[in-house]
Amino acid sequence: MLTTTPVFEPALSIVPMTASESMNSARPSLNEARTKIVATVGPACSSIETLSELVKNGVDIFRINAAHGKTADFEATLAKIKEVRERTGTPVGVLLDLAGPKIRLGGLFQDSPIDVEVGKVLKFVRGETVAAADQLCSNYSRLVDEVQVGDRIMLADGTISLQAIDKNKDSVTCRVLTSGTIRSRQGINLPGVALSVSAMRPEDIENAIWGARNEIDFISLSFVRSAQDVYSLKNLLSSLDSQALVIAKIEKREALDRLEQIVEAADGVMVARGDLGVEIDVAETPVAQKRIIAVCREKLKPVIVATQMLESMHHNRRPTRAEASDVANAILDGADACMLSGETAIGDYPVQAVETMNRIMLFTEQLLRDQPPSARVKVFDRVHPITSAVTHNAANIAEAIGAKLVVVASRTGGTAWVKSKQRNFTPTVGVSDSDVTLRRMSLFWGIMPQKIDNLDNPTHLFEEVSRWGRTNGILSPGDHVVFVTGTGVIDHTHNLLVVHQVPADT
Repeated sequence: MLTTTPVFEPALSIVPMTASESMNSARPSLNEARTKIVATVGPACSSIETLSELVKNGVDIFRINAAHGKTADFEATLAKIKEVRERTGTPVGVLLDLAGPKIRLGGLFQDSPIDVEVGKVLKFVRGETVAAADQLCSNYSRLVDEVQVGDRIMLADGTISLQAIDKNKDSVTCRVLTSGTIRSRQGINLPGVALSVSAMRPEDIENAIWGARNEIDFISLSFVRSAQDVYSLKNLLSSLDSQALVIAKIEKREALDRLEQIVEAADGVMVARGDLGVEIDVAETPVAQKRIIAVCREKLKPVIVATQMLESMHHNRRPTRAEASDVANAILDGADACMLSGETAIGDYPVQAVETMNRIMLFTEQLLRDQPPSARVKVFDRVHPITSAVTHNAANIAEAIGAKLVVVASRTGGTAWVKSKQRNFTPTVGVSDSDVTLRRMSLFWGIMPQKIDNLDNPTHLFEEVSRWGRTNGILSPGDHVVFVTGTGVIDHTHNLLVVHQVPADT
């Protein structure tokens, strides 16, 4: 159904603004970057004031890294984020990043670092203790069993490379291929080795349960090697009545080999370039990233590009030109979000890192505006086909009439998901009366979430949006707004497309 609404004086009922009106007025903005920003919370940004500044400068989702801390620490962080939501009036989402089975070295002999040169021979032995300076051990008890002659073993984020040249039932002998310094408890990567370890350790299950019980919005799963890994986490969350979206981290060769099935199973994907760049040849990583994004676009799943995006901003106020290009290329490839890790968690300039990423996004997105309407998604199986058709045509109508806003009313976020995947540049507000849905929208490209109650009454919705838009300087009298909502005639369907003109002052 297509209709237009007459000019009328907006009603006075509107969801109240929160305590910090000056900050709330900064977002949403017609000039916001469409690509979303995920920022990791850590010591550098742990205060409520700094977290609020990050949101003001463009953060849409805060990441809690479960590899650092316990549930008590997560609870303290979540409490601060909830306070930030109140202060800023922004329904910022929360991503709980499960650590997964991180394989590490045990203690070295007398806990002394080992300087190794190319050609040096070392030996991995069973257990978590060693008896000689040329021996290594691991917290992974099956390492000796599963590493085969010819396999490579990478230490310290891939900076040191070993190759297995011999093995017996109690040890694996390795030759050093890349020199460096080995220290106790460094990370181990085993590219190409078929490991039997589960994607979720008991600690990961405990953390996932905590996330489900605390209404965490997104939970990312490390060490994904198959779609079944994703379904296992989904089944756990479903048993706890959690609505959290599951984000599959692509960081293993096995994940690339089964990429289509994993993307199909997940609600979203993270290109985890840190471990991925160790598990595969670093020269392959850019092409792998493009392939992952392309599959996510094909299957209409949100994708986050992560790790070392603005790495030099740990200690510098400006990124390198290569880092700026890295962020830009992720956006041009079709990423829905980019993630900052140490830049915000432990860096010297967390706010500047966010502000810089936001500026790069704004400039880069200018190149995306020329995308032809024919390239947009028209059908999306997550919602009713009528909803898909109406949402698709809302974007076309908005462009044709120069509408100031598109407003999508959504109870679960499905319709906003459809609109996000169309990559239309008319500013789009996703309205809902559900806080969970609003936070879910924080990952959807180009969707600005805003809470408005009583979505069952379309006239009330038009009035509320007009009032909100004028109060915040987003809309002016005479502006056109395109609404996508429902009449209630067809259940679970958005079948009403309305072109509304903002009324004049009286």
